[in-house]
Amino acid sequence: MAEQRVAEVKRDTRETQISLSLDIDGSGKAEVNTGIPFFDHMLTLMAAHGLFDLKLQAKGDIDVDYHHSVEDVGIALGQAFKEALGQKLGLARYGFFFQPMDETLARVVVDMGGRAMLVYKVDTMVSFVRDFNIGLFREFFQGFANSAAANVHIQLEYGQEPHHVAEAVFKGFGRAVDAACRIDPRRQGSLPSTKGLL
Repeated sequence: MAEQRVAEVKRDTRETQISLSLDIDGSGKAEVNTGIPFFDHMLTLMAAHGLFDLKLQAKGDIDVDYHHSVEDVGIALGQAFKEALGQKLGLARYGFFFQPMDETLARVVVDMGGRAMLVYKVDTMVSFVRDFNIGLFREFFQGFANSAAANVHIQLEYGQEPHHVAEAVFKGFGRAVDAACRIDPRRQGSLPSTKGLL
């Protein structure tokens, strides 16, 4: 029987309190409540398209700003992926996806190989969806990359409508992470590295 790739993370700071559970090999079920409806929508799409199960409760100082909650959820999610992947034996390691959303096309490339880096090139003329600035999503992905020790490249190929841009990025991220986290039976349980260490 395959080892379960699951994790639970709790993160409590003076700015946020987060409780998160993750099942990498789920079916895309999400129960998300951050107090930020648009963020909840993006996280739900990400889990659905990445086919991982996510339960997330987050309480933050959103009366001040959304920044701390968005960043800290990224940190907690990255921690959960790092824990759930364990020794990464047989891991595909790399994943990429081109995600269309109407007039928008986003490219997401992920390496779960233990080197933290974010390259984020997503610029739009309009960045607000209601009161949410989608520019904050850079902080989410930076937190994820740092905590998961992942190399994440996200680029908006084209597109302007901010809801479409955010949706393409999050769906594409879910798909790319799903591909990177798959187990390749041809590796026969070996590490996906010629160094013998990740």
